[in-house]
Amino acid sequence: MTAVDRIREWQDELTAWRRDFHAHPELGFEEVRTSALVAERLAAWGIEVHRGIGTTGVVGVLRNGNGQGRIGLRADMDALPMPEANTFAHRSTIEGKMHGCGHDGHTTILLAAARYLAETKNFDGTVHFIFQPAEEGRGGAQAMLADGLLERFPSDALFGLHNRPGLPVGQFAIRQGPIMAGALFFDIVVQGRGGHGARPEATVDPVIAGAQIVSALQTIVSRNVGALDSAVISVTGFTAGEAYNVIPDRVALKGTVRAFKVETMRLVEERMRTVAQSIAAGFGATAEVTFREIAAPTINAPEEATAMADAAAALVGEAHVERNRSPVMGSEDFAYMLLERPGAYIHVGNGVGEAGGCDVHNPHYDFNDAAIPYGAGMLATLVEQKLARVK
Repeated sequence: MTAVDRIREWQDELTAWRRDFHAHPELGFEEVRTSALVAERLAAWGIEVHRGIGTTGVVGVLRNGNGQGRIGLRADMDALPMPEANTFAHRSTIEGKMHGCGHDGHTTILLAAARYLAETKNFDGTVHFIFQPAEEGRGGAQAMLADGLLERFPSDALFGLHNRPGLPVGQFAIRQGPIMAGALFFDIVVQGRGGHGARPEATVDPVIAGAQIVSALQTIVSRNVGALDSAVISVTGFTAGEAYNVIPDRVALKGTVRAFKVETMRLVEERMRTVAQSIAAGFGATAEVTFREIAAPTINAPEEATAMADAAAALVGEAHVERNRSPVMGSEDFAYMLLERPGAYIHVGNGVGEAGGCDVHNPHYDFNDAAIPYGAGMLATLVEQKLARVK
């Protein structure tokens, strides 16, 4: 019997847990109910529990045998500040909050892996089950690291996962090297001089300057980033005046930058400042440009990526594991943990079509419960292979 087979025997119970998490979403650093349920279940299986790490994070420690190897398995717990459009029974009960990215499923997957490993104990060493808060742009990984995560719970390697809509259930995708992009949020404030819309010659129009900046920013990727490199600049907000006949004093732009290399992110930052400030100056205005780093690029170490793929292949067969998946422009703050220790991050099939194919961050999204045994079984098998008993 494989780990997937055994975990599938708990499918009804695991599904109920996952849907309960979904119905009670909590934003970053507010995961009080979620972390309490996680801690309660870990303790019930005889796993040593540590709470309040990085505010609402939980770490479970499971030791077996005399092995000195140490592995960290990480899942995120937070929801998104967005409305839910689903009408099923387990839809969000909290207005404006939704598990729109599947962290409810990730939490359940890691719980299932912990339960299985606590029951079978078919490994020699120590496993740290890391339940992270605040992945969605609020710095949960950094908060746990600042709280001594890796000093208190040393790990030789760290592993994480994420569901992937459009990838069939029972399939996995991974790659060595960059798998998720780094992300920056930016704000640009263009300061001009307002006035009457009938007399623009008496103003310094920040709307015109802002519009030119939006267009010019797109040339950075096409003319400054190498053709074999990748980056994305998206202006996602443009806030100006409210009256029809008033030219405003200022315009505020906001958006995001994505890239797979830190040096590319720094290049884009530098060019964005120069472009925005120069264009604004050309119109007699000024531009203040600020950046906030949300995530570093997620980089899979070759040995750990291979180990994760091998564990998946042991369960579902090599044909169902894509080992050289194209990287994704989305970001993941697990990247900060991977800056401290080698590790890997894998995509777990969430299904296609109506059964799990809706993309994340969509108000109609829902995690596919059929994926739970595969994600949990892969993590458990990874531990059994990396911390194999000496026979």
